[in-house]
Amino acid sequence: MNDEMLESVYQENLEERIIAYLAEVCDFSFEKAMDVYYSSKLSDKIYLGKNGIQYLDYKVLVQILLETERELLD
Repeated sequence: MNDEMLESVYQENLEERIIAYLAEVCDFSFEKAMDVYYSSKLSDKIYLGKNGIQYLDYKVLVQILLETERELLD
Protein backbone atom coordinates (compact mmCIF):
# COMPACT_ATOMS: atom_id res chain seq x y z
CA MET A 1 0.00 0.00 0.00
CA ASN A 2 1.48 3.34 -1.00
CA ASP A 3 1.22 6.71 0.78
CA GLU A 4 -1.56 7.96 -1.46
CA MET A 5 -3.73 4.94 -0.72
CA LEU A 6 -3.08 5.25 3.01
CA GLU A 7 -4.04 8.92 2.94
CA SER A 8 -7.25 8.08 1.08
CA VAL A 9 -8.25 5.41 3.61
CA TYR A 10 -7.41 7.75 6.49
CA GLN A 11 -9.55 10.50 4.96
CA GLU A 12 -12.52 8.16 4.44
CA ASN A 13 -12.33 6.99 8.04
CA LEU A 14 -12.03 10.57 9.26
CA GLU A 15 -15.10 11.63 7.30
CA GLU A 16 -17.11 8.72 8.70
CA ARG A 17 -16.13 9.68 12.26
CA ILE A 18 -16.94 13.36 11.64
CA ILE A 19 -20.37 12.55 10.22
CA ALA A 20 -21.24 10.10 13.00
CA TYR A 21 -20.14 12.54 15.70
CA LEU A 22 -21.96 15.45 14.04
CA ALA A 23 -25.15 13.35 13.95
CA GLU A 24 -24.72 12.51 17.64
CA VAL A 25 -23.93 16.04 18.83
CA CYS A 26 -26.67 17.73 16.80
CA ASP A 27 -29.22 14.93 17.09
CA PHE A 28 -29.35 14.65 13.29
CA SER A 29 -30.00 11.60 11.19
CA PHE A 30 -26.88 10.20 9.56
CA GLU A 31 -28.19 11.46 6.20
CA LYS A 32 -28.68 15.01 7.51
CA ALA A 33 -25.19 14.97 9.04
CA MET A 34 -23.78 13.84 5.69
CA ASP A 35 -25.56 16.68 3.91
CA VAL A 36 -24.24 19.23 6.41
CA TYR A 37 -20.69 17.90 6.28
CA TYR A 38 -20.43 17.61 2.50
CA SER A 39 -21.97 21.10 2.09
CA SER A 40 -19.37 22.62 4.39
CA LYS A 41 -16.19 24.49 3.60
CA LEU A 42 -14.52 22.23 6.14
CA SER A 43 -15.06 19.17 3.95
CA ASP A 44 -13.33 20.98 1.07
CA LYS A 45 -10.38 21.89 3.29
CA ILE A 46 -10.06 18.31 4.50
CA TYR A 47 -10.30 16.98 0.94
CA LEU A 48 -7.61 19.38 -0.25
CA GLY A 49 -5.45 18.84 2.82
CA LYS A 50 -5.23 22.56 3.52
CA ASN A 51 -2.85 23.42 6.36
CA GLY A 52 -2.87 19.84 7.61
CA ILE A 53 -6.40 20.28 8.96
CA GLN A 54 -7.16 16.65 8.15
CA TYR A 55 -4.85 15.57 10.96
CA LEU A 56 -6.89 17.23 13.71
CA ASP A 57 -9.10 15.07 15.92
CA TYR A 58 -12.57 14.48 14.47
CA LYS A 59 -14.23 15.99 17.57
CA VAL A 60 -12.19 19.17 17.14
CA LEU A 61 -13.16 19.29 13.47
CA VAL A 62 -16.85 18.98 14.35
CA GLN A 63 -16.47 21.84 16.84
CA ILE A 64 -14.82 23.95 14.14
CA LEU A 65 -17.69 23.19 11.78
CA LEU A 66 -20.29 24.06 14.44
CA GLU A 67 -18.58 27.33 15.28
CA THR A 68 -17.74 28.54 11.78
CA GLU A 69 -20.64 27.26 9.66
CA ARG A 70 -23.72 27.56 11.87
CA GLU A 71 -25.86 28.47 8.85
CA LEU A 72 -25.62 24.86 7.64
CA LEU A 73 -27.31 23.58 10.79
CA ASP A 74 -30.71 25.17 10.12
